[in-house]
Amino acid sequence: MKLPDPKHQGKTSVEQTIFQRRSIRNYTDDQLSLDDVSQILWAAQGKTSDWGGRTVPSAGATYPLEIYLVVGNVKDLAPGVYHYHWDKNELEKLSDKDIRRDLASAAWRQLFIAQAPISIIIAADYNRTTKQYGRLGVRYVDTEVGHCGQNIYLQCEALGLGTVAIGAFSEDHLSQIFKIKEEPIYIMPIGKKK
Repeated sequence: MKLPDPKHQGKTSVEQTIFQRRSIRNYTDDQLSLDDVSQILWAAQGKTSDWGGRTVPSAGATYPLEIYLVVGNVKDLAPGVYHYHWDKNELEKLSDKDIRRDLASAAWRQLFIAQAPISIIIAADYNRTTKQYGRLGVRYVDTEVGHCGQNIYLQCEALGLGTVAIGAFSEDHLSQIFKIKEEPIYIMPIGKKK
């Protein structure tokens, strides 16, 4: 599914978004727009150059991250699990199931995850970076996850939305409900602030 083109200029300054950024765990029941979802996914891992540069720096341009979207309440986007294809700004549907409650359960019953209209899963294929940098590649991948997470925070703030980075979850439980080949690192629920 082709997403709306992301905007490259906004109304809120980067300084303002940095100053206002907070971890938000309470969301309204309001739907998110497809434009907002596209903008957030682009901020997480979108294309910024013809040669394949993206919105976050990557050691040796190895780009180990994959972005997955868990949808529950987005206008013009059916609930389910999607994989973000950064090169085309497209979503590939992997499942028709709304797994938000299961995701919250895997995250030690942090129930606000189930209330959020969407969650982004940042996952990593460490081998893409460690095959070039050895053990140091693990540090580089973890650093890149931080860059990606901060971009999501700042883009959400600029859009008037809230998010929080969740690293506390049962890997076994998450792997049972969320079958991907990469290692999930962060769950980032996103919604309108309550």
